[in-house]
Amino acid sequence: MFFSYYLKKMEQKVTNIVFMGMGEPFLNYDNVIGAVRLFNDKSMFNIGARKISISTCGIPGMIEKFSGENLQVNLAVSLNAPNNALRAQLMPFSKKYPIAKVISAVKKYTEKTGRRVMFEYVMIDGLNDGPHLALELAGLLKGMLCFVNLIPFNGKLKMKPPSTKKIIEFKMALEREHITVTQRYDFGNDINAACGQLVYSSGQGGM
Repeated sequence: MFFSYYLKKMEQKVTNIVFMGMGEPFLNYDNVIGAVRLFNDKSMFNIGARKISISTCGIPGMIEKFSGENLQVNLAVSLNAPNNALRAQLMPFSKKYPIAKVISAVKKYTEKTGRRVMFEYVMIDGLNDGPHLALELAGLLKGMLCFVNLIPFNGKLKMKPPSTKKIIEFKMALEREHITVTQRYDFGNDINAACGQLVYSSGQGGM
């Protein structure tokens, strides 16, 4: 396989794989799961399942289906807002899948697999970074086997990331409600490989 040949030639080793970005993995479900099993296969790439992550916009039926795969793969859900109105504004795709159904599917997933889910929350200045939204988010996730990953917005649109002070205040508001929080820092920004940059550089636009 070219991929294997390329890695050998470059004398590099892939240690982690994430399915996310310019497409919804669960809308290509069979191929994504097939690729996961291929990467995990000891006779092939032998990458540990826990080193593989799938990030979804949140398709309830597919999340429930994924819970039956018996894979120790990490599941991440792009939430970005704690209510339907704001989430639909940021992610038009989500209009088909109300937050209540997404959360219900994730709860079923955690109950069946015992695995913690990451909720990704891209922070945009003046849109979804208010302390009242942090409290609303905490109420939505309270008691779930999960954590929130805060991601400062990265892109070339008119939107911008919140100040460090706002991000810290949002994080502390969640933590006061006993929600575990991590914060992602920029990687690949110098080569247009940070989240969403390829679409901007190609002139496609959008989030």
